[in-house]
Amino acid sequence: MSADASTPADRPATDGRQRTVVVTGASAGLGYQAAEQLAAAGHRVVLATRNPERAAAAERSIRQHVPGAALDHLHLDLADLASVRAAATDLADRGPVHAVLNNAGVVGSRARHSTAQGHELQIGTNHLGHFAWTGLVLPLLQATGGRVVHLGSISHRWVTLDRRDPLGAGRYNGYRQYARSKLAVMLFGFELAQRLADAGSAVTSVVAHPGLALDALTPPRPEVTVAREEPAWIGAGQRWVAQGKDAGAVPLVHATTGDDVRSGEYWGPDGWFQLRGGAAVVPAEPRAHDRGEAARLWAASEAASGVAFALDALV
Repeated sequence: MSADASTPADRPATDGRQRTVVVTGASAGLGYQAAEQLAAAGHRVVLATRNPERAAAAERSIRQHVPGAALDHLHLDLADLASVRAAATDLADRGPVHAVLNNAGVVGSRARHSTAQGHELQIGTNHLGHFAWTGLVLPLLQATGGRVVHLGSISHRWVTLDRRDPLGAGRYNGYRQYARSKLAVMLFGFELAQRLADAGSAVTSVVAHPGLALDALTPPRPEVTVAREEPAWIGAGQRWVAQGKDAGAVPLVHATTGDDVRSGEYWGPDGWFQLRGGAAVVPAEPRAHDRGEAARLWAASEAASGVAFALDALV
């Protein structure tokens, strides 16, 4: 690996084996940072993205910082369930898969947008697309006793799901819907861990979050990040409570490959309010563990995606 003072020193404990790890949304932001760190740790990384040009730029950047990196690209558009199915089929033809980091996401906008199948874009991408994707690739993970990691967020603390409308088909508020999409991701991740255990599967399901990770505090990667001026509110004081996306990726990487990680855990920064710091098991709000809410969401997600989880058939 080339000398790079910006690379986090906090590496996950591993047994030295090279794993094949699929990272969704790996061409920018947290996904890129996680992919670079996984490659630096010696793993084969599959960049699962919807834009081949951005994926190629991310691959060039990773190779610049990690000479000899083992990389591959998989076309995956989580906002199109047809693309999700095609990507899962493609991945099955590429050999063993040891872990999947479900990182890709859409952040709130004022205007409502829809997926290819007409679902609200944020929950349709962040949760529903990953729900379908996870169900389709579970057999690959079962074959290796692998792991799936779901990207949560501290924003789950401030919202609840609408029991009659868990996928947010009704009244729209961009920021609230983003937070709800992340609560849905976490409900799914924790519920999946329970159902896998009940089925006797060796696959593990873990949730992780990056804290308050900002582009302005992230070391530049010119090919994959857009140069922007640092927002005025990011002053010396804010630097004490926020971190760059390189540091924010550390809990995600640890959750993906760490030997001390157990199914059903929630990993995030160990600092004040989980905003920054090293990787640690952290508490989530009780609503993220509500199994009744998770069951309602699960049923709605299976109906909307057309993907049913036959967990008993895995073992």
